[in-house]
Amino acid sequence: MDLRIFTEPQQGADYDTLLSVAKATEDLGFDAFFRSDHYLHMGSVDGLPGPTDAWITLAGLARETRRIRLGTLMTAGTFRLPGVLAIQVAQVDRMSGGRVELGLGAGWFEEEHQAYGIPFPKEKFARLEEQLAIVTGLWKTPVGERFSYAGDFYQLTDSPALPKPAQPKVPVLIGGLGANRTPRLAGEYADEFNAPFASPEDSEAQFGRVRKAAENAGRKGDDLVYSNALVACVGKDDAEVARRAAAIGREVDELKTNGLAGSPAEVVDKIGRYAEVGSSRIYLQILDLHDLDHLELIASQVGSQVG
Repeated sequence: MDLRIFTEPQQGADYDTLLSVAKATEDLGFDAFFRSDHYLHMGSVDGLPGPTDAWITLAGLARETRRIRLGTLMTAGTFRLPGVLAIQVAQVDRMSGGRVELGLGAGWFEEEHQAYGIPFPKEKFARLEEQLAIVTGLWKTPVGERFSYAGDFYQLTDSPALPKPAQPKVPVLIGGLGANRTPRLAGEYADEFNAPFASPEDSEAQFGRVRKAAENAGRKGDDLVYSNALVACVGKDDAEVARRAAAIGREVDELKTNGLAGSPAEVVDKIGRYAEVGSSRIYLQILDLHDLDHLELIASQVGSQVG
């Protein structure tokens, strides 16, 4: 089981804080550092000092880290034109020496679009499908050839399809719990499918839909990596679990039901339930980015048993 660190900087984190977490992620042996792509905080937090851009952050981290994979859960398709996004991701991939992964979603948080003057179209999912076709098509086009695309929302004419990423293929992540369109897109475009904040039972059902969609697209179900994103709240004893739950404004029982919470032994046991339904990678949503001791405990007491 790969363990990756997943952050939500819109809740209140500057670049220096993210850099500290990314360096701890690398030093402690985790597989990757991922972040959300939002410009507005959620819930009762103030979000200070304000949002950071996902791909600018990852560009900086690409030069400050050596080993860990870097990516987004998920880049909002509403924030960037697909041709521009293909250039951005390819450049950051080169800056990192080939360690980037692109999670791409339709975008959903209307309030942040209103707050920063970003159009919020009605046809988000149809746009996402065209975005996936364009980004992957630009990267696959051989050097010296041209890429054109005529869609309902985007048109590209004689693009040189440059630059190319450092990797022969940047892994593309698609996630969600929709029963029809999401599995179909994942079956066609994804290298990894992520079931966010889902139970083992719901994950198993969604993984099955994606496997079937991949087969319908002429692929094998095992061509994809299957993963989960889950909030983490681990403590060496009940008091430490309660303290960490209070720090993120959550209840222990709720976290144990919906996430990975409790003692290391409890968390290892629950990770095993996800492994049994086909998950091979967990994105640990870390909400208190100043508690690096939390990461050390997970690495030493959980990662050592499931890694």
